[in-house]
Formats: sequence, structure tokens, C-alpha cells
Amino acid sequence: MTSDETSGAPDGPVAGEPVQHGTGVTSNRAFPTNGYPSSIDPFVLFERFYIEPDEGFPMHPHRGFEIVSYMLEGGMDHEDSLGVTNTAREGEAMRITTGGGIRHSEFPAGGEGCNGLQLWVNLPREKKEVDPDYEDAAAADLPTADREGATVTTVVGEGSPIDLHTPVEYLDVAVDGAWTWSVPDGWSGFLYGVSGEGEVDGAAFGQGDVRPVTDARPVEVRSDSGLRAVAVAGRPHGEPIRQRGPFVL
Repeated sequence: MTSDETSGAPDGPVAGEPVQHGTGVTSNRAFPTNGYPSSIDPFVLFERFYIEPDEGFPMHPHRGFEIVSYMLEGGMDHEDSLGVTNTAREGEAMRITTGGGIRHSEFPAGGEGCNGLQLWVNLPREKKEVDPDYEDAAAADLPTADREGATVTTVVGEGSPIDLHTPVEYLDVAVDGAWTWSVPDGWSGFLYGVSGEGEVDGAAFGQGDVRPVTDARPVEVRSDSGLRAVAVAGRPHGEPIRQRGPFVL
């Protein structure tokens, strides 16, 4: 797959699309898809992955970007060529800086299936060959606060130990009422529905839906029955995003 610079975003939410990675490994991909074929600078792709018991991804290479994995259910065993091993469970996060090259594997822990969210963040041109690196955070390390209309956990951003080479805000938001998300000026990003249902800027929004945001105007999120979503924004690099399978050139 090849993805280049962000094109015009759709006017409202679009449904994520199913992707089959192999036997027992599937995902709901927010972008790039047939419905929204572009990446969203600085983000290469975003998806919710599902791994069945005894399936997963054996050791494979990556380079040129950063990976943030955030677990929703179950646990995922990580091992990499840096010698790191870790199991991330519900509410925990891992960050891999692939840089000039790293190999890693991902398998469900304890013989049970798992699912979570995975975000690929492009590295700017001058940092494509940085040394690979790894970082993780327990659920207790990620700050959670009650805000008007929502409970918000910061996966990446102020107060989180997860740090990237690109300025990014990544929020896990449980909306019960009305919540307003303000994207920093000049940044771009998206909302993705994890569970429940509600509205985004007056349009129906639910599990597996994505709403790209490419301007700084406030985004209004409402739900009377409960909606869980992630809100992700970052400062664009203004450089083409060229994905070649597991590499971002």
C-alpha cells in the first residue's frame, strides 16, 4: 500500500473497514481505507486489532515511524530485537520507535484472545534513522480526569510517560452528556468510536466510525447512552507519507 499526503477530509463520520491480516488476526481500520484512502499527516494509519488465541504476528521488521499500541481487552505479549519483553493488558500502552529498523512480535497473552488500538505516527525526514527505542506505561501511569461531560484518560500528552518524536495528543474519552474537543491550531487528527453510540457535530457516530479533523474548530461530541471514543491529534510534518508495507520511507 502507498499513502501520500492528506487529501480533503470527508464532511462527517465514515465507517472503518475490515482488514484481514492472516488467520485469526483481523482489524477495523479507520484509515487509510477505500472510503478514506489518505493518511492524516502526521499519522500513517490507525486501526482496532483483534487477535484470536494462539494466533498473532511472529518476528517482523519495521522502520521509519513510531507505533503506539493501547489495549482494550486481554493482554498482548511483546518481544523485540532490543531484548525487550513485556505484556500489555487492558488500559496499558506501549510505544515503539522503529527508527532505522527494529524487529518485534505480538501475540495474545495467556492463551486468550485480545484486542486493542494501534496508531502509526510518521517520523520526520531528519529522524527516519534514529536509534530504535521502546517504552511502556501501566494503566495507573496514564492520568485520568473528569471533565465536563466526559471522563478522559491521556494515553499520549500532558502527564503521560509515553513520549513521541512528534507532538501528539491521544485521549481515551468516555462521553456521558456533551463534551467539546479542541484541536490545537495547525494540528490535524481524528475521532474513532470504540463502543456505544452518540453524535459528533450532529451526525450519528458509533463503534468503528472515524471522523477526520483537519482544522482547529471545536468538535462537539454528545451521547445520552454512553459513548467511548479516542481523540487523536498531532502536529503535521508537511512531508509525504509513503508506506511500503511495514516500512514508512
